[in-house]
Amino acid sequence: MRQRSFVVLTAMLTTGALALTACGSRDKSGSDNDGKKTEIIIGVDAPLTGQNSATGLGIQGGVQIAVDDANKNNTVPGVTFKVLALDDKAIPASGQQNATQLVSNDKVLGVVGPLNSGVATQMQQVFDTANLVQISPSNTAPELTQGKNWQTAKSRPFKSYFRTATTDALQGGFAAEYAYTTLKKRNVFVVDDKQTYGAGLAKLFKAGFTKSGGKVAGEDHVNTGDTDFSALVTKIKNSKADLVYYGGQYDESEKLTKQLKDGGAKIPLFGGDGMYADDYITASGATSEGDLATSVGAPVDSLPAAADFVKKYKASGLKGSYGAYGGYSYDAATAIIKAIGNVVKDGKVPDDARAQIVADVQKTKFDGIAGPVSFDEYGDTTNKQLTVYQVVGGKWKAVKSGTFNG
Repeated sequence: MRQRSFVVLTAMLTTGALALTACGSRDKSGSDNDGKKTEIIIGVDAPLTGQNSATGLGIQGGVQIAVDDANKNNTVPGVTFKVLALDDKAIPASGQQNATQLVSNDKVLGVVGPLNSGVATQMQQVFDTANLVQISPSNTAPELTQGKNWQTAKSRPFKSYFRTATTDALQGGFAAEYAYTTLKKRNVFVVDDKQTYGAGLAKLFKAGFTKSGGKVAGEDHVNTGDTDFSALVTKIKNSKADLVYYGGQYDESEKLTKQLKDGGAKIPLFGGDGMYADDYITASGATSEGDLATSVGAPVDSLPAAADFVKKYKASGLKGSYGAYGGYSYDAATAIIKAIGNVVKDGKVPDDARAQIVADVQKTKFDGIAGPVSFDEYGDTTNKQLTVYQVVGGKWKAVKSGTFNG
C-alpha cells in the first residue's frame, strides 16, 4: 500500500507539473509567459453621488479616457490598465475608508483624487504609509503639500502626495486682484462653508482684497447642505456690499445667488473653482448672470492639446462635467501611467513598485493636455495658470487668464 501510494503520488505530481508547463509558468506579477497581460489598477476617489458629484464624475471620466488611451496605444507593454472608482460622497471619513481599500489591493499602483481638500487630509497618511502615489487634480489647500505652517515655514508632510492643480495661495489672490482692479469693487461680504477648502480660500481672498485697498463689509458662514439663506441675504443687503465672495462648492452657492438676487440684492457672487460647474448655472438659472468664479488652468475647450480629449469625452456618454478638472485628471492619470511604464517591464511588477513609482512621479516632466506637467519639491504643480470665468448669456465665459505670483 505504501509503495502504491508513492507511485500514485509521483504520477499525480508529474501530471500536475506537465499541466503547469502546458499552461505557462506564472510569476508573482500575474503575467503569464504565454502573453497574457498583467492587470494594473488606477484608483479614483471622488464624490460620485450627492454633493459635488457632477465635478467628481468629471474626474472619473478624465481618468477613464487616459486609461483607455494607454490600453489602445499599448503605452506600457505587458500591462492592461483598469479603473477602480470609489465614491467618497465628499465626506472625509469615507475618503479614508476608500484609501484603506485601495491600499489593500495589490493591483492598485496609483490613485487620482480626491476632489475635496478636506477629504484629502484624511487620506494622505494612509497612502504615504503604503508608498502609494496619489495625485489630486483639484485639491487647492496649501497645507496639503506645504504643511500647516506654510505661510512662515514650508515643509512637505507626505512624499507620496502630488497635485496638478495650483493652490489657493494663488487662486485667492488672483480673484482678489481681479475684483478690486478690474471689477472696481470696494466693499465685499465674505461667506464660507467652514470646510478646509472653502474657509481657506475665503481667508486668502479677504487678505488679498484688503491688501489692495478694499474693505470687508461683513462676514458669515454656512453649513454644507444648507438650503435657506434668507437671514444671510438680509445681512448682505444691510451691509451695502457691492460684491459677495463665497468660499465653497456650487451646491450651496447656486442657491445663495438665487435667493440673493430674488431678495433684491443685485450684486455678483464670486467664488473659486468649487463653484465653476455647469450645474451652478443650470440650478440658479438667470440669477447667475454676471456671477464669477476662478479655476485652475486655462479653459480646456480652448486648448489645442485637449481637443481630442474633449471630443472623446463628449462622444463617450460619460457623466459629469469635465470643464473644471477633466483635463487635469487625464494628466494626473497619465503621469502615473508613465511612471508605471518606467518601473514595470514586460508586465513584471517589482516588490517595491509602489515606492519606485512615487520616486518616478517626482521626476515627471511632459506636456499634458491641460499644460506642462511637473512637480516642485513640495509635490505642487509648476503650472501656475489661472482663469477668471463669468456667466455671460447663461454660459461660463473666460474673461481673464494668466499667472499670479502673489
